[in-house]
Amino acid sequence: MKIVSRDQWFEVKQLSDGIRLIHEPYIRPFYRCNLWHIQGRDKDLLLDSGSGLVSLREQLPWITERPLVAVASQCHFDHIAGHHEFPERLVHPAEADILAPDGDNDLSKAFVGDDMFEAHPDCPLCYAEYRVKAAPATGLIEEGDVLDLGNRTLQVLHTPGHSPGGISLYEAATETLFSGDIIYDGPLIEDAYHSNLDDYARSLQRLRELPIRTVHGGHFGSFSGEHLRTMIDKWQRLHA
Repeated sequence: MKIVSRDQWFEVKQLSDGIRLIHEPYIRPFYRCNLWHIQGRDKDLLLDSGSGLVSLREQLPWITERPLVAVASQCHFDHIAGHHEFPERLVHPAEADILAPDGDNDLSKAFVGDDMFEAHPDCPLCYAEYRVKAAPATGLIEEGDVLDLGNRTLQVLHTPGHSPGGISLYEAATETLFSGDIIYDGPLIEDAYHSNLDDYARSLQRLRELPIRTVHGGHFGSFSGEHLRTMIDKWQRLHA
């Protein structure tokens, strides 16, 4: 297995509207979580924190130069393993217990292995000793809550289906959706141990009815609201 230095582990792409995409390019695409850094006037927001193999704060020190809240779109390992590095951690109450994980309910025991990696980081921690560090929630977020960053606000949408505490964040001013794992432009996971197809259908129908211009998902590339509606229609036909 190829070894890469820790300072090569993260890739950062600056998008429009004060949004950065952070990801781990040496994790294969199916397992590679998108970390969304959303910049506000008064504070920033980090939606999901990746695999935790390499320290975000050490390799990307700018991430904590300003006040920051770390939000979990859901609590599978690929989304929360870096949360312990941040003092303010928000999650939906249905999955708050998974932020203090035991390796079973965060899915790490089921998925972490050679198939996940193109390369390993040059550091003492590798997948063979992989553990998600506990990061108990400092606050809970639920349907209808608003996260105020000063000059921009993000509404919390409870979008269960992939998992019971799955959330999306919606910025009405720009018609932008951060969808987490309820929908992204790739193969969806509908059969995790706590997935629910009825919840999935309701969540997707709700998103279809929103005015959405841009979607930033939990995995793979961003896409348009038009493509979102096409994907939802296809999912609904397949599950009719």
